[in-house]
Amino acid sequence: MGTVFSFDIRDTPTAAIHRALAEAVRGLHHVDAVFSTYRPDSAISRLGRGETTLGDCPPEVRDVLALCSTAAETSHGWFTATPGGGLDPSGLVKGWATEAAAQLLHDAGAHNTCVNGGGDLQLRGEASPGTPWRIGVAHPLSPGELATVVTGRDLAVATSGTAERGAHILDPHSGRPAAGLASVTVTGPRLTLTDAYATAAFARGEDARGWLESLEGYEALAVRPDGSVWRTAGFPSGD
Repeated sequence: MGTVFSFDIRDTPTAAIHRALAEAVRGLHHVDAVFSTYRPDSAISRLGRGETTLGDCPPEVRDVLALCSTAAETSHGWFTATPGGGLDPSGLVKGWATEAAAQLLHDAGAHNTCVNGGGDLQLRGEASPGTPWRIGVAHPLSPGELATVVTGRDLAVATSGTAERGAHILDPHSGRPAAGLASVTVTGPRLTLTDAYATAAFARGEDARGWLESLEGYEALAVRPDGSVWRTAGFPSGD
């Protein structure tokens, strides 16, 4: 999906955990084959071009598009899997795949893990006994500096912005690149919707703060283009 995944497992290695890790890696390669918009032969690319039908796609395509519809409804249309008229669920599917990989590890007995999908993270358990995870969030305007440090247990963290890929998120209502924020970091319980809500919040811009405050279980910190910052009341910052 045009990005890098990594696994940080803090539990004592077991044969079951090693098998689950191998299964998680295989699963991510399968997700790439099905959903990558960088691959013209992927199911999602072929579906977007009208070369196949939803019924002929792998069943997970229907599941992901249903989740995209939920995110679109909750975000009042600021999240969409059809940006610019094309089919692209990348704003949700990366988080969905990362969360699924973390669940495989958890089911195998790895209860203290960080799975990182291109900078969006699903955290389970703790970094060490009694110590929460501490996640540095890169500053979008100052390379090498941090905008904040997120601390927590059993937490998802997703950031959308222009630092890594430039202005790639579109305002779904105007079709133009969103430019109201430099970045927004959203935290929540699970990464699938946290990732989608970060995309929606960045597209929405300054007005996203009130919407994010209304979502139970989700918090956010945003950096404006002038470098100033706002955060929701419960954002789990340890900086």
